Amino acid sequence: MTELTLHTPQTAPEESQPLLGASQKAFGMIPNLHAVMAEAPGLLEGYQKLHELFLASSFDDEEKTVVWQTINVEHACHYCVPAHTGIAHSMKVDAAITEALRNETPLAEPRLEALREFTLAMVRNRGNVSDDEVRAFFDAGYTQRQLLEIVLGLAQKVMSNYTNHLAETPVDEPFAKFAWTKSAS
Repeated sequence: MTELTLHTPQTAPEESQPLLGASQKAFGMIPNLHAVMAEAPGLLEGYQKLHELFLASSFDDEEKTVVWQTINVEHACHYCVPAHTGIAHSMKVDAAITEALRNETPLAEPRLEALREFTLAMVRNRGNVSDDEVRAFFDAGYTQRQLLEIVLGLAQKVMSNYTNHLAETPVDEPFAKFAWTKSAS
């Protein structure tokens, strides 16, 4: 695998330097994902903007976690699953939700399970979901806006998951205790 650079504000391309500064301010550190993405300033800027937009979506913190982690787990992202486990803890998301997502087991709450199933269908079928799948999503109480906000979350996670696969991004120290590998199915 090609070794990709983990940039600092001093080594990053000039256009990425303020973006890394924003990461430092927002997270109290520069996540290794951002350090890798800094090589391509447009990628880092796009990722940061999509993250901001998804945080402002109509999903609550549990629902955001379901969307993010469903995608991360399906993509087998060794970096994002632990990172979003830590993020879920900081957002006070029930640990049972996080563990079910990490272990690919159904969620106890039917509405969240419907969100997990629909997000998984979106990922696996590259957006080509059936009318029945959309109806089940709406029947669970979700809206057209939320249907499209899953696309937003998916775009964000494709950027991070694929970057992490290419870079084999080292998991940041605060998230190392949440290390994860996809179980053999």
